[in-house]
This record gives sequence, structure tokens and C-alpha cells, in this order.
Amino acid sequence: MAEKQPTIQNFIASMNASGGFARTSKYAVLITPPANIETDSGSALQFSQFSNQVGRQVNLHCNSISMPGHDLQAEEQQHGSAPGRLIVRSHDYEGTIDASFYLDVNLRERHFFEQWQKMAVNTNTHKANYYDSYIGTMEIFQLDGRGEITYGIKATEVYPSTIAGIEYAYANINQIALQSVKFQYRQWFNMTADSIAGYNEVGRFTESIKNYGPPDIESSGTSLFSNAKSEQKRQEQLRPPEIDRRAAGRKGRLRQAKRREQLRSPNSKASTRRGR
Repeated sequence: MAEKQPTIQNFIASMNASGGFARTSKYAVLITPPANIETDSGSALQFSQFSNQVGRQVNLHCNSISMPGHDLQAEEQQHGSAPGRLIVRSHDYEGTIDASFYLDVNLRERHFFEQWQKMAVNTNTHKANYYDSYIGTMEIFQLDGRGEITYGIKATEVYPSTIAGIEYAYANINQIALQSVKFQYRQWFNMTADSIAGYNEVGRFTESIKNYGPPDIESSGTSLFSNAKSEQKRQEQLRPPEIDRRAAGRKGRLRQAKRREQLRSPNSKASTRRGR
């Protein structure tokens, strides 16, 4: 007996049974650069401090990112005149992880990756550093509608290979500046394979995104973020002083009348006195 053709009801039932479709707008990114990042002065800044100031903001401002793929490398094998076979010999992780980030007014996100690149090569001496000193990791998570992790990968030996330029134009009045970055990596691993197969192991990774987002600005101390109150005070100082327009108008009219009086010729003043 032939099977029934799928119907819209079967499709809806399948979708409900699987928990719905994955949304490409539901994701989280956790980027971990090397343990130490050098500042412009050459002193090493511990990543624990640097991450609290900039790293979490970079993660939150990730506007788009491409999850890497995986390819099998094969070569053809043929016996006699029979059709050949492509036999897998190895595998590889080709390409880069492409991402873009929203930029704040101080371009801290761009500065973050510039400092990371300086760990790979000194821009003054032009000498390359050791490989292990500039590689980090990257975790990309698929989230469901409730913000829970349903799938996640971890890329290893990651570093920003290309920081793209930023194009400016007077016509882009309402556009937010974006920074595109290409990341090199060696390989990636599926961190939620056990959970997808039926083993509940996702809880291990939920802890890693609890602090996902920017730090508390008020408690960041001498962080790179501007304090909200000091920024507001600075903006108030930059505003022009409030002017009493009515009083200013009266003063202006008095000054003009006095100036016209001074510009009158002596003859006109004498005739005015005789008339009186």
C-alpha cells in the first residue's frame, strides 16, 4: 500500500515535534583572545581586566557572523575502465569566519582587534611573534526562542587575520558604522553533540553566556567605558547657554537706538534743539 503524501498538517506536526525552526537572528558569540594583550605603551594588560572593559561589549555588538563549515578531501580511484570512485583521504576546515560588529562612538571594537593583531606582529619592528602568543578561541551558539542554547561550536586557534576598512559618507546620516573582521582558525568542535543525540549536556554551556552583554558601567571603575553621569555632565557643558530672548531683544533695540543717536550729524542735532 502506497504511503500517504505529506500534507500541511504533517508538516506542522513535524515542526511542533522538533520544537520549531532555528532562527538566524537567535545566536550568541563568545570571543576569547590571548591571555595577555599588549597596550600601545608595550605593557601587558591581563585579559581578565581587558575583557571586562571591552570583550563583553564586542561579543554583544556582533552584528553578523558565519558559522564555519567542514569539508572532506577526496581523490579519484579508478580500476581499469570502470567508473571511478572518490575516496576520502583527509578532511579540512577551509575558509575564514566572517563577522561584523557595531562600532560605538570611540570605535572600541576596532581598537580591540587592532590590539589583538599587535600580538601577532609588531607594527614598529615588523617582526612576527610566536604562534601561541596570539591565538584565541571563538564559540558560536544557536539559541531558541527562550534564549537557551540548542547547538554550539568552538573554533580553536583563532585570530583576526583581516580588519576591513570603514567607508565614510555624508549621505549615511542614519547608518551605524560597522567593522568587518575575518578570523583564521584551525578547526572547530561541536560542543552540543551529546545533547542533540539525546544526552542532556547543554547545561554545561549555559553558564558561559550568563554574563553575555556589556558590564555594569557604574561599577567598571577606570574602564574604557565613559561613566554615564560624567558623560551627561560633559554634554551639558558643551551645550550653548540658555538665552532670555526677550531681554536680549530689548537690549539689542536699546543699543541700536543709541548707535543711531551717535551717528546723527551735528546739524540735525542743532535743528532739534532750536525746534524745542
